[in-house]
Amino acid sequence: MTKITFIGAGSFGFTRKLVKDVLTFPLLEDATICLMDIDPAKLDYIEQAVRRIIREGGYPAAVETTLSREEALDGADYVIVTILVGRTDVWRTDIEIPKEYGIDTNIGDTRGPSGIFRAMRTAPVMLDIARDMERLCPGAVMLNYTNPMVINCRAIQSQTNIVATGLCHSVQGTANMLARWIGAPDDEITFTCAGINHMAWYTEFNWNGEDAYPLIRQAITERPEVYNEEQVRNEMYLHLDYYPTESSGHHSEYNPWFRKRPDLIEKYCTHGTGWNPGEYAYVLKHYSGREETWREQIIEWLDNPAPLDLSRGYEYAAYIINALEGGEPFQFNGNVPNGSGETPLVDNLPVGACVEIPVWASKNGLESVRVGPLPSSVAMLTGLSAQIEEMSVEGILEGDPRKIFQAILHDPLTTAVLTMAEIRDMVNQMFQANIEHLPTFSTYEVEGDRPMRLLPEARAEPAMAD
Repeated sequence: MTKITFIGAGSFGFTRKLVKDVLTFPLLEDATICLMDIDPAKLDYIEQAVRRIIREGGYPAAVETTLSREEALDGADYVIVTILVGRTDVWRTDIEIPKEYGIDTNIGDTRGPSGIFRAMRTAPVMLDIARDMERLCPGAVMLNYTNPMVINCRAIQSQTNIVATGLCHSVQGTANMLARWIGAPDDEITFTCAGINHMAWYTEFNWNGEDAYPLIRQAITERPEVYNEEQVRNEMYLHLDYYPTESSGHHSEYNPWFRKRPDLIEKYCTHGTGWNPGEYAYVLKHYSGREETWREQIIEWLDNPAPLDLSRGYEYAAYIINALEGGEPFQFNGNVPNGSGETPLVDNLPVGACVEIPVWASKNGLESVRVGPLPSSVAMLTGLSAQIEEMSVEGILEGDPRKIFQAILHDPLTTAVLTMAEIRDMVNQMFQANIEHLPTFSTYEVEGDRPMRLLPEARAEPAMAD
């Protein structure tokens, strides 16, 4: 029996959905589903949910639960990771401190100051999981859903021998959205998508073999409801000629064009980002509310007498596991190293960096597809973000606050809003708020109840010339 371990299984909606998908494949219906979480209450509820899925589906699957990561990983064939390091009261400073300096973040879980500090807390934990896998299940495949995707995966792929790929639903989700806009059935759409997580681009998007981009442009420019559904991404496509993955709420943070002034946030980021009202307060309310009401939502689902919908969804993980077990080969967009030596898979992104490109899963394993260069109009922004993430990984692994500062110094939105000195002060303040939660930076001493300043003071600001 295949052992599929969920680390962070208390992510109720996600674990429930992935288990349901896994068990729809005949090759996996007798799998051992091992659920691990650090919260006993959430673990108990997700066990009840998985047992209900097994019962209603009539599957011969088995369920194991544990609070021990080592026990969960021992003998696993596949490890699905969906963790969040720290509660809202820990990571809210990632959003609130930049806000004090004028950086109005929308979601803050991927890149920029907020995403990098989230990675500083999360990547060390991800590395611990991968190193445990090297001891306890060295042949297992890690499928990671935890953000920030690029930094987490890059750390694992550069520091361990574990086969790991990161999965995100934005590629297939965006493809389905574009197909809907032009009235095309999903099964008639083919595409090539490449870049980095949350910033990959459809270099080709075809309907029955014909270029569908003219139809997409027509829908955006002639139908206000289409334009208003994804204002930021539609503006990016109209100006850069290629459509990006992930939502407008995310993309508004990744470039210098949409969030550097309040009037731009109101115009582009408040009504068509998918995260209304398009500012950090909504995200904090969303996640805080979810932490407060999760128990009631789970109980309502468990007590609902209506039969479950056990049809298969479109998340990649189940299809990948089925293919690796010898089922139908499956192509997906995964987060993998950009080649090695002098041979990249994406020519104009850093060699070895974590890229999101087509990958084939089959009995032979995971095989990445070479895609060549990104179009020049989108390669510059993507390459800058990739280099920032490379420096962030170096800073995290080395415990070097100056590299963290320099990575944030080059973030497009940050540099559009702040001076170098202001960025230094902001990063120092973020270190002071987070130092107890940054394991690779734990060598820094604390004076009283405040950490020492981790970055040097800037020189005096230059005087204005007469």
